[in-house]
Amino acid sequence: MALTLADRAIGAIIGAAAADAATQPMHWIYNPDTLKEVLSDLEPCPEFRPESANPFYRRATGEQTCYGDQAYVLLESLSRCGDVNVEDLTKRIYKFFGPGTVYELPLNDPYREKGGPKAILPIDGPWRNSSLKAFIRNVDAGKEETGCDTDCQMDGVTKLAPVVAMYAGRPEMLEKVEKAVRVTQNDDMCVAVTLAAARFLEHYILNGSDSNALDAVLAQLNDPKRQNPQELDRAVIVHIHQVKDNLAKTSQQLVPAGALHGVLKLKQLDEAVRDTMRCGGCTASRASFIGACFGAQVLQGIPESWRKRTLRYPLLLQLSKKLVQKKLQL
Repeated sequence: MALTLADRAIGAIIGAAAADAATQPMHWIYNPDTLKEVLSDLEPCPEFRPESANPFYRRATGEQTCYGDQAYVLLESLSRCGDVNVEDLTKRIYKFFGPGTVYELPLNDPYREKGGPKAILPIDGPWRNSSLKAFIRNVDAGKEETGCDTDCQMDGVTKLAPVVAMYAGRPEMLEKVEKAVRVTQNDDMCVAVTLAAARFLEHYILNGSDSNALDAVLAQLNDPKRQNPQELDRAVIVHIHQVKDNLAKTSQQLVPAGALHGVLKLKQLDEAVRDTMRCGGCTASRASFIGACFGAQVLQGIPESWRKRTLRYPLLLQLSKKLVQKKLQL
């Protein structure tokens, strides 16, 4: 039975969240020897490690990283408002990540001065990263533009699934993605890369599995009449060509491009997420994009055991269905 458009849209959201949760206990392991030791106890299935091996922060297995939490807040806002409502999204992000929340830990203090006492790692709780800290400071200062203008990390790519799921196939899709991203990351390179990732995910939501996805996205980016053009699109094109030219290499040889490499080279969600986990580093950010793309492509591609172990899955499914209903009304 073929997936419907609604199935693929929901699959993208759930796939991203499940992959994020699967990798969370092994997020940010940068030491190759430590990674090798941790993997030795888990192979061939390193996902959902029962005890966290994260050297920076510790959360219960099945919970999301700060990336998955941002995607959830965006999904909640979209499903309630039926659109990218910047005012609502800003309030929800601040309420979820701001003062008085589980993210409010001494090391996560947006106003923590550099050069203070050395932090004891890992912290017991989630990690509030640099763009979220800047966002909180900007909201506190009453700034109209709340996004961090110096952060171009992967947050935008990791949380785009709900927006693309809602607007796939509509001319305003990229505009909506950019609008959502700039709430916390007002960096042009971050936006350009996120929009390229959105084009890939949209292609899979609209078409399912397609070996020509890379060429289709490159054609869009090279089109002088493309939707929502960015000044840095040319740099993104060069990067995508580098991935295309190096598909024969292993993911370990292409860690910075590992998310797209995993989507294009491997065949199923669990296989691709495990492969990127073996690369170490920011596994969760790469895995969330991989999970979104495979969740949109493959019938029953998200393992049932992964869904059950993703603690927020029932709520994610409920909100995703509500979002898709609103999508069909657009």
